[in-house]
Formats: sequence, structure tokens, C-alpha cells
Amino acid sequence: MKTLALILFACAVASAQQPSQPPPPDDPLARVLFPPELVMQHQQDIGLRAEQRAAITKAIQEFQTKVVDLQWRMQDQSQRLASMLDKPSVDQSAALAQVDEVLGVEREVKRAHISLLIQIKNTLSAEQQAKLAAARGAGPGKS
Repeated sequence: MKTLALILFACAVASAQQPSQPPPPDDPLARVLFPPELVMQHQQDIGLRAEQRAAITKAIQEFQTKVVDLQWRMQDQSQRLASMLDKPSVDQSAALAQVDEVLGVEREVKRAHISLLIQIKNTLSAEQQAKLAAARGAGPGKS
């Protein structure tokens, strides 16, 4: 049952630390928000100013601090769930309540991630956003 806890933990970590890739065509949020890696990669192209870089860096640092705490909580809640599921007879209502706890922490991770992406977008001018959207659309090898 440790495998289940590791899978749940890995899902939370993956959702918080997704690498910069072109958004899937069916992901409306990824089409309108900009991951920090994309901004960093194109900072000269978009004319990122020092104060914008500082604001984005601060937002990323705050996000990372929050996510580390959430990862600890996710690990704890996942271990509790795994312990419940490891018994020969599982109390279904208690296990499902614990699943809700795990999912609640996962929701907080995703919310923090979206909040970061919104902060980044709000730091950029409309022109910078348009340049990033064009750069993302070009993708590797499409220029």
C-alpha cells in the first residue's frame, strides 16, 4: 500500500512542477496562462523589465514555500490513507473521508499553481503576453 501513497504524492508533485510544454489543444487555461519557464526562456524577447523579473521571482519563491508545506501534508495524508487501506477489512466511510483529505491538499496545490500563473500574467503587459503566446505557438523546431 506504500505504492498508493507514493502514486498520490507523485501526482501532487507533478501537478505542482509541470515542465513548460506547449499546452494541449483542449486545455483552455494553459492557452491563456504562462508558466515561469516560458517567461524566463523568452525574457529578452519580450523585454522583461527588472521590476517584473523581481515580482515574478518573488511570486515563484512564495509558491515554492507554500508547495513544500503542502507536499509534507500530502505525504502525511497519503500515508494515513495507505494505512487504512492496508487492513484486511477497510472502513469505507473513514477511507473515503481520508481520500477527501488527500484530494483537499491536492486542490490546494493546484490552486496555488493557478494563483502563481495568474500573478505572472498580471505582471506582464498585453504586448509581452502576445509575444509569449506567439513564442509558445512556434514551439521547438517550428520557428
